Amino acid sequence: MKSKFLRNAAFLAFVTVPLTAAALQMAKPEDVGLSSERLQRINQMIQRHIDSQDVTGAVTLVARRGRVVHLEAQGVMDLDSKKPMPKDAIFRIASMSKPVAGVAIMMLLEEGKLTLLDPVSKFIPQFKGMKVAVAQPAPAPPSADNNAADPAFYTVPATREITIRDLLTHTSGLVSGPISTAEQRKIARQPNETLAEFIPRLAATPLEFQPGSRWSYSPLAAFDTLGRIVEIASGQSFDQFLRTRLFDPLGMNDTSFYPAEALMPRVVGSYQKTEKGLQPRQNPNFLSSRTYFSGGGGLMSTAPDYAQFALMLANGGEWNGKRFLSPRTVALMASVHASDTLPGRRTGEGFGLSVRVIQDSVGGNIRISNGGFGWSGAFGTHFWVDPKEKIAAILMIQTPINAMRPEFENAVMQSIIE
Repeated sequence: MKSKFLRNAAFLAFVTVPLTAAALQMAKPEDVGLSSERLQRINQMIQRHIDSQDVTGAVTLVARRGRVVHLEAQGVMDLDSKKPMPKDAIFRIASMSKPVAGVAIMMLLEEGKLTLLDPVSKFIPQFKGMKVAVAQPAPAPPSADNNAADPAFYTVPATREITIRDLLTHTSGLVSGPISTAEQRKIARQPNETLAEFIPRLAATPLEFQPGSRWSYSPLAAFDTLGRIVEIASGQSFDQFLRTRLFDPLGMNDTSFYPAEALMPRVVGSYQKTEKGLQPRQNPNFLSSRTYFSGGGGLMSTAPDYAQFALMLANGGEWNGKRFLSPRTVALMASVHASDTLPGRRTGEGFGLSVRVIQDSVGGNIRISNGGFGWSGAFGTHFWVDPKEKIAAILMIQTPINAMRPEFENAVMQSIIE
């Protein structure tokens, strides 16, 4: 009786799904081989973190075989208003912008407008002849141009040019460590600059290592550079390309680099966990801009919106009757291009073209199947696609509690019963 009640309650909950999810097909969990009762463990996990004051609230979504079986909102949007979290709440997805930028590059790849091995300098000439930083053991003396706190280094020529593939896989060395980050601060982006104005200046920063020699995360620079390449190759601004080629066709109406004024009340408060509890993050919208469209971390979105994107990837590049990529291109994107044997990678996790790829789930103690792929954001958001189990799952929060990611993965995967 209890299980039947839970199944019916879960299905009836879909009646309140927001209009932004209208194109999503709903199903009872048991219709796609999941357990309604076991899916409740997602809610229980989220509630534990709310009770522990890790997060104010969350929206979670799970789909299998193209149908959504779980879409729930818990907690509140912010601690001041204590407004209940809606299912169509807007979150800063930060680095979950990167797979979106990756898909844009793959679309242009299919059109023959670029190749993965194209040097970045083919599109942005300033990137030709870059230098690589080599750390010195002793700090350099202070000078007008050198702060004593900055890492000491000298430069050598890069053994080869950085490529589009290097940027997609975080193997370029572009603003990927302490030296390059310190140097990038000297040419900081101005508030009203565009990609066209700022990205060429990045070429003046030394690379952190020889291209392709290791994996090291480039938080913004690599994928902002890819955004500029999209602009040059397509003839559209990066935001226009994403709007016309991805967001509008997918029905991602609430996804943008800067929400319209009418949408701002749905933007969730962002917090940092401290010894004094949750504290509001200062300037949480620093990456949101009407002029600088950051492929590395600038997008805001909702769980139902991002589900359209994830389900398109899960379905081999096609969704709602529209094809965005071929299945072979999605497979290429989700293949291991930087193995877990490459310095900098975690055991069990390779890296594909803009996405983490599960290479050895047992060795890495990861619940997602080998071949599963996805990425996360600095504010706590997380998604993945599991092609083997035909699962797509999304976690939306606005406090970086990294422990929630594997807990969410476990709660989803343990719900599979066939």
